[in-house]
Amino acid sequence: MARQAQSLAECFSEIVDPRSEQARLHELVDILSLSVLAVIAGAEGWEDIEEFGKQKRLWLKQFLRLPHGIPSHDTISRVFRLLRPEAFQEGFARWISSLHAELGLKLVAVDGKTLRRSHDRTTMKSALHAVCAWSVANRIVLGQQSVDEKSNEITAIPELLKLLELHGAIVTIDALGCQKEIAAQIVAGGGDYVLAVKDNQRKLAEALREHFDQLHETDFADANCRRRQTKDKGHGRVEQRYYYQSPLPESMRALAQDWSELKTIGQVVSITKRDGKECSEVRYYISSLPPGVKRFAEAVRGHWGIENSLHWTLDVTFDEDRSRIRKDFGPDNFALLRRFALSLLQQDTSPGSIKKKRKRAAWNNDALAKIAMLTS
Repeated sequence: MARQAQSLAECFSEIVDPRSEQARLHELVDILSLSVLAVIAGAEGWEDIEEFGKQKRLWLKQFLRLPHGIPSHDTISRVFRLLRPEAFQEGFARWISSLHAELGLKLVAVDGKTLRRSHDRTTMKSALHAVCAWSVANRIVLGQQSVDEKSNEITAIPELLKLLELHGAIVTIDALGCQKEIAAQIVAGGGDYVLAVKDNQRKLAEALREHFDQLHETDFADANCRRRQTKDKGHGRVEQRYYYQSPLPESMRALAQDWSELKTIGQVVSITKRDGKECSEVRYYISSLPPGVKRFAEAVRGHWGIENSLHWTLDVTFDEDRSRIRKDFGPDNFALLRRFALSLLQQDTSPGSIKKKRKRAAWNNDALAKIAMLTS
């Protein structure tokens, strides 16, 4: 994929500095760019960013002004504690926008993740819960909205969707985000939705179960129900998935009238065998997509991929769950740093895992420049 992305400096140049003019010994663009580069190369906190800067100072001078050298970790920490995450995200959004024409953002998964050690007992601050929008095909974080409780995802998702260009996209969200207002917002933005349904929408969930139970009992005598089966093997596990999709039945039209452009309903049955044991799970969905079970299956499968492509990588490769950054906007902004760095790493086409690419970036200046798309 040819990349026509803006540089880090261009992305961050319009962010308003939260410090007073008297406290601006180091330029904001330098601090933000230095931090992204350091996190790409393995930094896990403010002191790591300072040390990275000291070790790479001469090389960094090719790309950053650094009029007073490398900022201290206290300075870096203070900037990120003061900087509103929405402002930092604006720079990230500019970089994403510069890629939009190339990416073709067709499937966007919205899901949340709790940063387990970001709570602060001294101030009674809950652990940060970050709701992210993820471009499934391109493996890029499109945006993030932070809240202090998982239950607040319902209020965070609409704010996150406001940041996104949804025209032509399919948005997938788990059951907590299955809300009439959210569905309407996606449709108003020119997108389609595939929403998981659980008992937080009790009547809807019961109607879906009854409909698909009847289809199974009659051996799918209703020709309108479309079916698809997939099978995956790996790591001693065999997983079979059965996808069923039907046009919205007449029996559910009164119940579904407040759901914007609701056209189809779906069921997914997963049967997993491992070490001689078998377990199964059944999920239900509503969607504004027209009938087309392959497209429905791809949307559901793509949403599940966010766990491996984003959440697992942030935990295992970036060690996010062990981070103890807790003060002010620090946890929000360092979470954004990780996601910005991961998105840059995902766009790099050189061989190797994310972990290997981070090591290569730390050891090889040319590799880091390529990943961060730097130009001197």
